Amino acid sequence: MNIANLEVTALYDGYVRFDLDWLKGLSRDTLESLLNDVFIATDDGIQTAVNGYLINTGNNLVLVDTGAAECFGPTMGSLVDNLEASGYKPGQIDTVLLTHLHPDHSCGLAKADGNAVFPNATIYVPQVEAEFWLDTAMEDIPEANQAFFSMTRSALAPYTEEQLQRYQPNDTLLPGVESVPAYGHTPGHTAYLFRSGTENLMVWGDVLHNHAVQFAHPDVVIEADADTDQARASRLQLLSSTSAGRFWVAGAHLPFPGLGHVRVKDDAYSWVPTEFSPIMNSAGTPEQ
Repeated sequence: MNIANLEVTALYDGYVRFDLDWLKGLSRDTLESLLNDVFIATDDGIQTAVNGYLINTGNNLVLVDTGAAECFGPTMGSLVDNLEASGYKPGQIDTVLLTHLHPDHSCGLAKADGNAVFPNATIYVPQVEAEFWLDTAMEDIPEANQAFFSMTRSALAPYTEEQLQRYQPNDTLLPGVESVPAYGHTPGHTAYLFRSGTENLMVWGDVLHNHAVQFAHPDVVIEADADTDQARASRLQLLSSTSAGRFWVAGAHLPFPGLGHVRVKDDAYSWVPTEFSPIMNSAGTPEQ
């Protein structure tokens, strides 16, 4: 879809399931009721989309998050195939913005043979996020988490120090693109705000993981949040700013394509997904 002068392509990497008990802050009966209201089955875990976003600014071809590649089995790893189906090649990507370094967002940087998927791209990572995932001594990481750290480090290994750019919150990354600290889910979790004319697009990564629960109950946190209090505060801040500013929002774990708006509802929020419309050519017919 087009947002002012931005061409935005939602890229489906696949889906992951997590147990209902991962959502913290409401009773199981309440959670099941909220999910049943939107026809989400909970018998074998909650299916959650994994999305990345390609934004053509006219000057840069920017990919926000890269999917899981082969790190988590056959239900994920389709992002590059869908990138190519959209008419682009990985070698055309000049910028990759990572919201954080969980493997379902970073593993797609590397091929199975260890080579770079995006050889011509500069990879931007928040400094505090890079320090946590790349600089922490492995012996200081709990054994249960070491496999995730190894996945992330292997994914970034094909890129040179010049390609891997660690940045501070106030650093300018690209014209019309701002980093928005949203710490808590991970130590350096960050959203990206794209501005074009009078329109704004917030690509917010893992600000929330379930639309049926966390818009109506934004205090609910998830098991994977590193700092639950900070994650909650970041979510509330971004829900407030995106709804007040009527921003477009792109969410990594919102139902594909994960594009739409946030609106205030009662004392909380609700999700308004974008309505699909085919791109029309000059003759007034859908492009094939």
